[in-house]
Amino acid sequence: MPTHAVCSGKNSAGARSAAFTLVELLVVIAIIGTLVGMLLPAVQGAREAARRSACQNNLRQLGLAMHNFENGRRYFPPSGSTERMAAGSAPWSGHALILPFLDGDTLFRKIDFTKPYSHADNKNLFPPNGVATVRVDVLQCPSDRNSKPRFTSAGVPEHYPLCYGMNVGNFLVYDPGTKTDGGGASTINSKFRASMFSDGLSKTIAMAEVKAFTPRFHDAGQPSAPFLPPATPAAVVTTLGVSDTGWSAENGHTEWVCGRAIHNGVTTTFPPNTLVPHERDGMTYDIDVSSIREGNNSNAPTYAVITARSHHSGIVNSLLMDGSVRAIASDVDAPTWKALGSRAGGETISGDY
Repeated sequence: MPTHAVCSGKNSAGARSAAFTLVELLVVIAIIGTLVGMLLPAVQGAREAARRSACQNNLRQLGLAMHNFENGRRYFPPSGSTERMAAGSAPWSGHALILPFLDGDTLFRKIDFTKPYSHADNKNLFPPNGVATVRVDVLQCPSDRNSKPRFTSAGVPEHYPLCYGMNVGNFLVYDPGTKTDGGGASTINSKFRASMFSDGLSKTIAMAEVKAFTPRFHDAGQPSAPFLPPATPAAVVTTLGVSDTGWSAENGHTEWVCGRAIHNGVTTTFPPNTLVPHERDGMTYDIDVSSIREGNNSNAPTYAVITARSHHSGIVNSLLMDGSVRAIASDVDAPTWKALGSRAGGETISGDY
């Protein structure tokens, strides 16, 4: 009678069955972990490169819209407009004025620009707080984690931020008494024609990146020495005599509809991504400051330190008046950055920036 083999864990040739030992499994896991660790930075770098490219494309669209606006009006859009509004009204932003050239014509046609964005007639367009709460995609940098609504204390959406500020000068933004502007690419109710940019459209910044929800002071106080910007970032608070007036830890650049510099502007007082410190409650805030909001006083000039800031490491994406876009390094020297901020300063810009 034939005999049958008893299972012993070996095949007929006496070899072991295929299986991983614990040591082998740990080695494989370690190898996979190493590969993931090597690939992750590359993946993150590729994603950031895509976000940076998308950010630059936003600026190109904004540049095209500004030039289409100029083709129709024969002047470039102002940073803010109160032309058809009652005295003391909050100005509409230049960003709102170029909506028809950003596939926003339907939205634009609904707005009553003779009334503030806070007026009930404008709020009723998009209850409860109107067009101010609408997200405009082209104004949002994909790397800005704060691209989200600003809410009231009751939890109701009140405003939507923006990530690109219009160049309103070096320190002075606008003096309503003398009608003097800050020498930038735009200001309140400006009507600058191309011929007024004697420095050249390709040598003048139109817009630069800013960070949504920036800590800020508005209506902070007038500088002790007009027209003289702070010598250092640390001197900003003392130069403008800042008190607790108008302080917010997060409300700067949160109102895309607002044509006041603290929300939709940028100044070239300091180079991009410069820390402007303010010590408060045991924390160091990186702040923007405006002496007074445009339109709040018919005589007092607006001075501001509103720094270009970016979530892209080492650079700030900037739109030039000719429609080109440059990634300008954070370590650009201060005179060059200031020269790029003036439309008719007569400066000579040399070197790489």
